[in-house]
Amino acid sequence: MRELTDGSTAIVRGAVDAGCNFFAGYPITPASQILTAMTREMPKRGGVAIQGEDEISSIGMCIGATMAGARAMTATSGPGISLYSENIGMAVMGEVPLVIVDVQRLGPSTGGATTAAQGDIQFVRWGTGGGYPIIALAPSTVPECYTLTMKAFDLAERFRCPVFLLTDKELNLTATTVDIEDYQRVEVRPRSRRSAETSIEPPYSYDPPDAVGAVATYGDPAIVRFTGSTHDERAFISKDPATVGALNEHLVAKIHAHQDEIDLVATDLDPKATTAFLSYGITAGSMREAVRIARADGRRVSAATVHSIWPVPETAIRAILEGHDRVVIGELNHGQYRREIERLAGPGTEVIGVHRNDGTLITPADFLEVLI
Repeated sequence: MRELTDGSTAIVRGAVDAGCNFFAGYPITPASQILTAMTREMPKRGGVAIQGEDEISSIGMCIGATMAGARAMTATSGPGISLYSENIGMAVMGEVPLVIVDVQRLGPSTGGATTAAQGDIQFVRWGTGGGYPIIALAPSTVPECYTLTMKAFDLAERFRCPVFLLTDKELNLTATTVDIEDYQRVEVRPRSRRSAETSIEPPYSYDPPDAVGAVATYGDPAIVRFTGSTHDERAFISKDPATVGALNEHLVAKIHAHQDEIDLVATDLDPKATTAFLSYGITAGSMREAVRIARADGRRVSAATVHSIWPVPETAIRAILEGHDRVVIGELNHGQYRREIERLAGPGTEVIGVHRNDGTLITPADFLEVLI
């Protein structure tokens, strides 16, 4: 059976099925539909949805709700991410499981509120102080909006960190028909919380560096301390170099040491192709259509859709680079992810960018134009 729907609806459905019970956000096109739907859906399920007085308070409410035991999500667009910046850092430092949806639109500043773009790729990675890793997933279809929303909640619990879901105006607001069988559920693990038996354990764990401790939640039978400052495993502020170093190594190691649990790349490889297309998000749809047209015309080409943008799935991308002479990456910006591909490419592989920044989508013809 098919239904007429859009990416915003699929994200809300995925959040509900993931057990989300708290949402806070501030209206901003093209993310407002998520706010509207969550304020409708949460009360039905005993959850809470709040329209905050602004973006800063909205993500702050999500952090507070998470530390009180809720499974929280917020949604905004590029200008909202700018205002989220300080609290994203707090969520990184406080190791707060949180899902942040960024429905990208054309920037900079207020830019084009109803214009598609993929200009926040590097922004979400580096948009808060310190440069510590975050996780970002990018659906390229409406069913993937559902599946990767659930996946984002699971990864947030696994790694105790904010996880971004990077979508865009076209994916979220354009109605399309979807086979409901294409919605793939993801099991979302329960939150690891300190119990009465483990209440004497510290709320953070740095030994080994990649260990992720149970969350100390307000209301549980354990003392809760929370700070955005550099702290020891008991959450006491510290300037001891050994403690500071251990904390900061931990924030990196807990994600990078387990990247195989995060990497998501869908490949469609032709073993005799010398060119591979690579893309993500809404642009991957044009890429897949270009592959279909090329193959129908007898031309050989491979394709890869990157679903886990950050951390960069280097193993999978290197395998694609090493198997082809040319890799063509399409994205709606000036080459933000292309620079990551170029960083990984060896001297024998040519990396070509197909980019648009005029408010229109990259078409299959744009990909085919550079296919030899």
